[in-house]
Amino acid sequence: MEKDFIIELLQKQIQGANLKPKAEEIGRIVSVGDGIVSIEGLANAMFSEMVLISSWPASLNQPPVAALVLNLQEYLVEAVVLGDDVKVREGDVVKRTGQVLSVPVGEALLGRVINPLGKELDEKGKLSKEGLSSSPLERNAPSVMAREPVNTSLATGIKVIDATCPIGRGQRELIIGDRQIGKTALAQDVILNQLNSPAKTRPICIYVAIGQKASKVAKLIRDLESRGAMEYTVVVAATAADSAALWYLAPFAGCTIGEYFRDKGKDALVIYDDLSKHAWAWRQIALLLKRPPGREAYPGDIFYLHSRLLERAAKLSKEQGGGSLTALPIVETQLGDVSAYIPTNVISITDGQIYLEPELFFKGQRPAMNIGLSVSRVGSSAQTKAMKKVASQLKLELAQYQELAAFAQFSQDLDEATRKRIDRGARLTELLKQDQYAVMPMEEQVCSLFAGVAGFLDEIPVHKVLAFEQKLLELLRNLHPDILEDIRKTQDFSEDTQKKLQLIIEQVRKEFI
Repeated sequence: MEKDFIIELLQKQIQGANLKPKAEEIGRIVSVGDGIVSIEGLANAMFSEMVLISSWPASLNQPPVAALVLNLQEYLVEAVVLGDDVKVREGDVVKRTGQVLSVPVGEALLGRVINPLGKELDEKGKLSKEGLSSSPLERNAPSVMAREPVNTSLATGIKVIDATCPIGRGQRELIIGDRQIGKTALAQDVILNQLNSPAKTRPICIYVAIGQKASKVAKLIRDLESRGAMEYTVVVAATAADSAALWYLAPFAGCTIGEYFRDKGKDALVIYDDLSKHAWAWRQIALLLKRPPGREAYPGDIFYLHSRLLERAAKLSKEQGGGSLTALPIVETQLGDVSAYIPTNVISITDGQIYLEPELFFKGQRPAMNIGLSVSRVGSSAQTKAMKKVASQLKLELAQYQELAAFAQFSQDLDEATRKRIDRGARLTELLKQDQYAVMPMEEQVCSLFAGVAGFLDEIPVHKVLAFEQKLLELLRNLHPDILEDIRKTQDFSEDTQKKLQLIIEQVRKEFI
């Protein structure tokens, strides 16, 4: 009786089961070295496909290692190992997955630190699968018709940038300069300044660290956490200890995460720190794959690599949800050489650049932005009306000052008009100095710059300019918050507000003359 019951049960299970053999395409590793594996037997493998390497014999019980197919040859495919290749050996079994490389995306990533493959690097536990989905690292950029012009300001909180080189939501603005000159600090301040934005319109920030020291990345994360900025920030880190493959994948992972929020109708900001190291990683991989080297030994597709990454930044039209993805790539120059291969490539792809100059940095100008070589091709369309009114003359004044100051070094007798221009330019240059973490909301920047452009600082000694600014802003915050509130709400700088502000500036000015 019991035997019949068991047979009947087995028959039912067999009838309900799909007993067709499951086909899997597998191959074997014929050579391995420097993180590159050559595989035979995967005749149908696709470019950028993920494959899994399992140890042979299987009795070794080692977890499978992922690799990314990057070369398709007649009888072999070559793949780059994503991670440590020490345990990968000749003869190991390789299985196709039929999938391109993907990264987890979603709200659950906010406040977290992950590597380009989506593995957690912080100590906040495993990522919650709820609210997370998977998205491929390589995606097509939005079409021309899916975009709209960049017309909304992405406030950086840095006076010299917001006034003379404004960044709009959906723009690609390059930060370029020598090492140890404040590029990462500037990008970090942009993230911190988003605390001044209303929570509903605050951009989600993604910081991508490519080849940075782990200690440097850890310090940046601590700074963001201590100031409350990690709650709207995701950090994607491929540190100096990681393989070139992870360096290569990092910016694409950060871009994909940003696209998730952009496609939801939100604003996102992604910072690639930095694309010089990204280019180095791709050069290393390409040379190991025996691809022909081009200029400065970079492979011929390095321009295409960066252009397809940066083209994904866009301001979408209202029909597409109206979201935006802003890109701030960072590129390191050698001895200020902006005509080198990678800097010229990225400059030609982006909508402008912020050039940090060593000479200004060593003179004590912070941030050390060269106003003559820095440009935003979006222009004043990414500025508020209030900022336009005070900043319209600022760039011209500073450009004239730089030219006249160089000329004045060789001339003792200057006419009164030239002397006045030099004096005002010196004070405006001093006014644009700003310490790290000292980001300023738009309304305070407008009041500060108005005092300089309107000539109220002309008689104040240069070394007292920043003290004057601090005193003025304290007075406005404590006794006249209505002026700041009016500028913030209307985004304009009316004549009535200007008259009120002039009286307060005159009052403070008397203390410093």
